[in-house]
Amino acid sequence: MSQTLTFESGPEPCLRLHGDWTLPNYRQLRSHHVETPGDVQRLDAQELTALDTAGATVLLQLLGAERLCHLAPHASGLSAERRALLLAVASAMAAQHSDQPDRRYRFGDGLARLGAQVLSGWQQLMAFLNFLGLTLVTLAALMPRPWRWRMTALVAQMHQAGLNAVPIVAVLNFLVGAVVAFLGATVLTEFGATIYTVDLVAYAFMRELGVLLAAILLAGRTASAFTAQIGSMKVNEELDALKVHGMSAIEMLVIPRLLALLITLPLLAFVAILAGIAGGAVVSVLTLDISLTRYVAIVQEVPVKHLLLGLGKAPFFAVLIALIGCLEGFKVAGSAQSLGEHTTSAVVQSIFVVILVNAIAALFYMEMGW
Repeated sequence: MSQTLTFESGPEPCLRLHGDWTLPNYRQLRSHHVETPGDVQRLDAQELTALDTAGATVLLQLLGAERLCHLAPHASGLSAERRALLLAVASAMAAQHSDQPDRRYRFGDGLARLGAQVLSGWQQLMAFLNFLGLTLVTLAALMPRPWRWRMTALVAQMHQAGLNAVPIVAVLNFLVGAVVAFLGATVLTEFGATIYTVDLVAYAFMRELGVLLAAILLAGRTASAFTAQIGSMKVNEELDALKVHGMSAIEMLVIPRLLALLITLPLLAFVAILAGIAGGAVVSVLTLDISLTRYVAIVQEVPVKHLLLGLGKAPFFAVLIALIGCLEGFKVAGSAQSLGEHTTSAVVQSIFVVILVNAIAALFYMEMGW
């Protein structure tokens, strides 16, 4: 192929194509093309023998997407198939360039981004409240009908979300209890008040750390599992199958998970409190010269109301974690990327909400004098 195209000037500058504009000749097409002025008015393909996407890409690079879209419909000697190919390539490239964001900073971009995030947060809050209402209505309708209770699913979820989480909850809180005891001993030794390390550990785990750490662990472990399970069912169109059979996805999938967390999270929080106090006991006995008998006696002097205040937050955390995990699962679209994004979102939202509610509860307890 000695020449791939020629440019003819005149009243209507014309670009003539020659030979095979195909992939085997791609390098030759790129090396033999001529400079094309920007005022090409006509495209002549009478001597064009073959064309594929590689040739169309070279022509697109010469003329640009907008001019090619303008010239291709009126090109002489161009078959309908080749004309459609040129238009498809030009349209795709034009759409790709139009979708690329403008990276120039404009005044107000930050404010617009902040507004979009606030709006997105408000929409997520409304979606959560709607989902909460739908779940409560379904639960209220289900309670007087014991023959529709899914006890097998409830027990399975309790085993998965509760019993299987006991080792990690106990070990983590044991280590945190030891760290809190070390920290308390380091600070209180300077004041000669080492004995109050026991009170520090007991009050911290009964009121705050026990239930908080257990809820955070379940937010990362169980909320992500709920999202992945329901999301994979949606990707596999199993939720559509439930609707076809007249079954409620809320009743079948959400209620057992919600009740399982309502039952298991207070128990896990209690295990976490015991493990944290045990970790403080090991440090106290080994490094602070506080006997185990004395340690237990001091812990027993802590009022029971602090334990009840801590455990009282567990049901609220359970509802939030379960509903956020299930809601994000229902939001999954039909792709693995969407499943991963919503699983991550479920973990982040659950942990954030748990810490936020715990902070609000702490302020409320302080104002009430509890």
